[in-house]
Amino acid sequence: MLDSFLGNSPRWFKYTMIGFLVFNVASLFILGTKITAWIFIAEFIFTLAMALKCYPLQSGGILAIQALLLGLTHPMYKLDHGNVVYDELGKAVKGGVILEVEHNLEVILLLVFMVAGIYFMKPLLMYIFSKIFIKIRSKLVLSLLFVFLSAVLSAFLDALTVTAVLISVTVGFYGVYHKIHSSSSDYDHSGVLDRKELSGETLEQFRSFLRSLVMHGVVGTALGGVCTLVGEPQNLLIGERLGWDFIEFFKQMAPITMPVLACGLLTTIFLEKTKLFGYGTQMPSVARGIIENYTEESDAKRTKKEKYALMVQAISAILLIVGLALHLAPVGLIGLGLIIVQTAFTGIIDEHAIGKAFEEALPFTGLLVVFFVIVAMIHDQHLFSPIIEWALTLELSQQPTMFYLANGILSMISDNVFVATVYIGEVKNVFDAGDISREQFEKLAIAINTGTNLPSVATPNGQAAFLFLLTSALAPLINLSYGKMVKMAFPYTIVLGGVGLLGVMYYLG
Repeated sequence: MLDSFLGNSPRWFKYTMIGFLVFNVASLFILGTKITAWIFIAEFIFTLAMALKCYPLQSGGILAIQALLLGLTHPMYKLDHGNVVYDELGKAVKGGVILEVEHNLEVILLLVFMVAGIYFMKPLLMYIFSKIFIKIRSKLVLSLLFVFLSAVLSAFLDALTVTAVLISVTVGFYGVYHKIHSSSSDYDHSGVLDRKELSGETLEQFRSFLRSLVMHGVVGTALGGVCTLVGEPQNLLIGERLGWDFIEFFKQMAPITMPVLACGLLTTIFLEKTKLFGYGTQMPSVARGIIENYTEESDAKRTKKEKYALMVQAISAILLIVGLALHLAPVGLIGLGLIIVQTAFTGIIDEHAIGKAFEEALPFTGLLVVFFVIVAMIHDQHLFSPIIEWALTLELSQQPTMFYLANGILSMISDNVFVATVYIGEVKNVFDAGDISREQFEKLAIAINTGTNLPSVATPNGQAAFLFLLTSALAPLINLSYGKMVKMAFPYTIVLGGVGLLGVMYYLG
């Protein structure tokens, strides 16, 4: 019976889901709605922590459906003690999940259209990264450029997309090396190259080199992602609550994010010089020769059509920056414009070819809507209200620090988008009630944004880009495990989280 339940899902998944269901129903009748809602939050965080075993859309989604069926929140209407609220005319008041979705529509549009728009810009981004990879011979300079370029791109694009580019470039280079390494005949780009020369320590050195470089890059996406309105999904959510456009958001965050960026780059230098935490490995000379030869051949084979496509993508990138800087339209609509321009001017007119661009973002978009179900439950059950009220009883100067720490700690073990969604929603309700000033609201919003973006690099659970890298096809190729990622992220976690905390205490305190 159990084997047929939930199809071909792993046995541990079936037992967990059945256990959650039985426990939640019993808890509702024995312990009441509030305690049951807290249990749901703990279970949901557990599903996020188990993301490497099972993508949270399924396990978290089943929990979300249970919350709806048990009446802890409503798909369409506002609840009060489990009952639908009606207005003076007897009409049900809109609330619950659909209201959360409406409040965060711009974030959904960002994920659906902007990520897809950048998908068609990948050849340009890969071209840029490839040239940097080959032209720069100093590992220190190369590492700094990867961090800085990833940060700049993530500030204007999406961290997941930039990470996808890093993965594609790295997999491509590893594939070239592996093809020569596994070839039955000797490869000779200069005269003599034995297969044995590519094995053993040389191969492990090449893997270590790629591993350190891609980790620098993915940390760069966090450094840039915290800075702007479109860097991370929760940034747009926070900016929308405050009414900040692209420029205003950057200016508000800059006193904290710019020192963090500078210290992040200094950390890169320190790690490369000291060779601590798995960094500092140089690229084997034989590997450089193979990849340089491959890149030269690729450039020589590039057709006029491909060169033209690169020009269209470069122009689209400029239009993207202008559109975001001048706030010409909601971010998601700018992304849709990118899709239209790039596909129209490069001859991509087949529906299936366009559809591939949406594959990367839609699973996370679905997960985000699941987040909103849990957030709606939190609002309807007023779970975080006592915590927020307690934090707001502290002195005004202490409140941002407390919010930063609370968000940072939660974001280390849970998805930072979920944490930010909960906290900014609760603080917005307090502001709407007139309990805090606009100035204090802005300070708390800055603390929430930096708190969810900076300390969350500690584990793959906190940053979607880190999780994306760890679950990609690249990770096993370069021997990047969960433990190694946590170890390599540790120095950045200390620096980014610590400098961010000092900035909040000094600038917002």
